[in-house]
Amino acid sequence: MTEKSFFAGFGGQGIISLGQIWVYCAMKEGKNVTFFPFYGAEKRGGIARASVIVSDEEIASPLVTTPDSVLVMNSDSLPLCEGILKKGGVMVINTSLVKDKPGREDINTVSLEAQSIAEQIGNPKIANMVALGAMAKVSGALALTGIEAILENFFPDDKHGFIPMNVEAIRAGYGAV
Repeated sequence: MTEKSFFAGFGGQGIISLGQIWVYCAMKEGKNVTFFPFYGAEKRGGIARASVIVSDEEIASPLVTTPDSVLVMNSDSLPLCEGILKKGGVMVINTSLVKDKPGREDINTVSLEAQSIAEQIGNPKIANMVALGAMAKVSGALALTGIEAILENFFPDDKHGFIPMNVEAIRAGYGAV
């Protein structure tokens, strides 16, 4: 299994953190990974993208030019993601913020109210964790078993109080699609 994914949104949505946690989870599951973040110079509000590969096999090239799955967290990212997603690929759309629909009919789209779900849990900043759960389910790239222990190893001690909310968000995203 090799899954090439691309996450896109704006600065402040946790796209880079999502990519980091995605590959950390995959490493803890014994998989090979690559992670390439890309973000604008702005402190918040600029572009934020991350390309990741998760594989059971050795990864020959770290580049993700035609992803198997994409996550669209804001409207500005829709055209880019639509243009690069492979035929038959899966596009998860944060319909809390993205109201347009892709024009392609040769892809599978999944609607996810990531922002709304995060707000219901209690913090809009965890929409990226809702998206992580949804992307894990639709891509099959991550099993997410033992996610709490994985997050305990990922986050520094002073952030451990946020782990239960993050786990709830990941499970909510997984269950929402």
